[in-house]
Amino acid sequence: MHLPDLNVAKSRIKKENKYINLEENYQKIFADKKYFLRTYGCQMNVHDSEAIRSYLESLGLTNTENIEEANVVVLNTCAIRENARDKVIGFLGKCKYLKKNRDDFKIVLAGCMSEQPDFVDDILKNHKYIDIIIGTHNIYELPKLLMQEFKKQVIEVYSNSDEIVEGMHYERDSKISAWVNIMYGCDKFCTYCIVPYTRGRERSRKLESIIEEVNDLKNKGYKEVTLLGQNVNAYGKDIGETFSHLLECVAKTNIERIRFVTSHPWNFTDEMINVIAKYKNIMPYIHLPIQSGSDEILKRMNRRYTKKEYLELFHKMKEKIPGIAITTDIIVGFPNETRENFEETLDVVKTCEFDGAFTFIFSKREGTPAAKMEDTISQEEKEERLQELNKLVNYYSNKSNQKLLGKVVEVLVLGESEKNKEKLYGYTDTYKLVNIEGPKTIIGKIVNVKITDAKSFSLDGEYVNEKVTN
Repeated sequence: MHLPDLNVAKSRIKKENKYINLEENYQKIFADKKYFLRTYGCQMNVHDSEAIRSYLESLGLTNTENIEEANVVVLNTCAIRENARDKVIGFLGKCKYLKKNRDDFKIVLAGCMSEQPDFVDDILKNHKYIDIIIGTHNIYELPKLLMQEFKKQVIEVYSNSDEIVEGMHYERDSKISAWVNIMYGCDKFCTYCIVPYTRGRERSRKLESIIEEVNDLKNKGYKEVTLLGQNVNAYGKDIGETFSHLLECVAKTNIERIRFVTSHPWNFTDEMINVIAKYKNIMPYIHLPIQSGSDEILKRMNRRYTKKEYLELFHKMKEKIPGIAITTDIIVGFPNETRENFEETLDVVKTCEFDGAFTFIFSKREGTPAAKMEDTISQEEKEERLQELNKLVNYYSNKSNQKLLGKVVEVLVLGESEKNKEKLYGYTDTYKLVNIEGPKTIIGKIVNVKITDAKSFSLDGEYVNEKVTN
């Protein structure tokens, strides 16, 4: 049994990456069984779930969307905000009820919440019916744990890791667009963020392994890849590489669309900007979190840049990358954020006119420095600030989208719209969602779409001709 330890997770012992090549040859011992998988959180968790799905199906399990039919339930959890934890605890109640009278019902808890000692303590005391608790560093051990006979709760959570698994298999959600992990972990230790503790130190995959994966996806007909990392542009610091070099190598595979998330302003170099501007298959879209427009708050957040430095980077991107769209993350109500601090954030939004923003009220995470900071701001004030911020963000998002009204843009069509099966959906090069009137034969293709309506969060359009890129 391995229990999580935040002190161990915080340690950053300088050591070489340990690369593991998986040989997946599992017995199909669950050939007549089904699994139910629920994912919470970020793109990294979504991609981890693609690996989890592959492991489960390698054991013979088949997917079901009906939890009552399942023999194995896996919850891949998120620890970023408190409401994510509440959702998991609430859903576990249903799992407990289903498990009461079924010996063949196994519950697996995976993901970032498993890396939090206080949460695992709660599981040990109040949720003994959970069979397996597994961390973010060793999800590849899930088949081994499911295959073994066990009568007690199994907890395998490694608080720090130097391991990088190459050759992982994924049961991908899409046959058109794919996530590609290029690195794991984060060393920034922003004072509000639990990720460096749950995901471990920064560890980069080998460049040649990444290029091999991208080429394999291209050969399978994928149109788009998104390079993925908790701090994606810090790639290579531990192995003598740079993200700009990797990005150029991926561009030279000639896969049609390349994206990457999420970037830290502190690691964004001029070389990166030049590479993005140089290659047409690197999409002109950057997600660049600012979190706050106040230098005082940024310092308390340990973000390692100033408002001035962020704006200089922003304007440099706008100047050098044609047609670029930039989105951001913003936290309101950080401990003791004054009205003046908040006004500075509004000022940045007015200056940058972001194409969109993910906005949040500060959520205290146990074990982070910000959790211990004194906070005199009322919840009511925080919610009022969030509403004020969202109104401004939505105004500029709508303004940006209105510029496309009546224009013909290239859209990668990903499938049927969830809200209206009569329509399709896809994304522009600047990652704007478009609901499309057109034949289903264009799914999986990059096509010309005329924008007929523009809202704050999406565009409407109609397919205009047969011209596609193959």
